Amino acid sequence: MVNTKVIEIQNYLPHRAPMLMVDIITAINTDSVATLFEIKADNIFLENGRFCEAGLMENAAQTCSAIVGQTFFFDENHQERQNVNVLGFISAMKKVEILGLPHVGETLFTEGKLISRMDGDDFSICLIAVTTRTVTQAVLKAEVNLFLQKQ
Repeated sequence: MVNTKVIEIQNYLPHRAPMLMVDIITAINTDSVATLFEIKADNIFLENGRFCEAGLMENAAQTCSAIVGQTFFFDENHQERQNVNVLGFISAMKKVEILGLPHVGETLFTEGKLISRMDGDDFSICLIAVTTRTVTQAVLKAEVNLFLQKQ
């Protein structure tokens, strides 16, 4: 995986606060991505001071969609495309294992690896394996099916 610099996730996803569950991309290429996300006290997915299952799955899906999203937001020369509107859906999450619920203040380290992808003129469908951990423990393992379409 290429790690050239810290990359703003907003360059790859349409999500914005309060639904943005990734802070930065630390590495990305056409087949894999790695992200960081600090769980803050005002996060909408907190339950009793812990980041809930839905939040873990949203973080995983947003991380994974950056692999495919980059082809919509950047051309083959890595130049940003202007006025791009992409709609994305989680079509399925399979083999989900929730191994722990992290606390406020912890940082999530999430990695996605492309398993398969099918592209059309204005859409992509893909399957991505994803894992999420904190400094001390693994918290999620899953496979994510995504559908992204240019509007």
